Amino acid sequence: MRCPSCGASDDKVVDSREIEEGGAIRRRRECLGCRARFSTVERVTGSPLFVLKRSGERESFSREKLVAGIGAACKNRPVRREDVEQLASAVEDELRRHGTVVPSEQIGVAVLERLSGLDEVAYLRFASVYKGFANAGDFAREAGLLGKKTEPKRKVGGVGAVPSGS
Repeated sequence: MRCPSCGASDDKVVDSREIEEGGAIRRRRECLGCRARFSTVERVTGSPLFVLKRSGERESFSREKLVAGIGAACKNRPVRREDVEQLASAVEDELRRHGTVVPSEQIGVAVLERLSGLDEVAYLRFASVYKGFANAGDFAREAGLLGKKTEPKRKVGGVGAVPSGS
């Protein structure tokens, strides 16, 4: 590991903590050359994972690209960075269980399934890019489908209220 400040390769670990529910370790390091402190994240890597694009092209799976896409959908929403990281980890874990080459469609579906429970606006944003929405009608159709997946809201009091008791 090279120091980002001076480029020296000698450092010591000052602190280590598990993150992502034990899926990774964050290490705080101190450069022995310039005394600058920096953090690293270590993950166990299994066999390489490849994405089969719609064009037929194959490329290496990029967790950073996945996190960036989810993060863009969640921008300015009440979604914590930790939630985005956990969602990305869950998607990556699911993909690894299905083999070393996964279609890009499978990634998009896995993200959408999880985003629908996390934040509906982020879901619609991600869906608009993933599904290539062309107009407002596409948003309306997808919002309608999303509404069918969630439990209907109950009216409290007034006309159509569900009586309590008996």
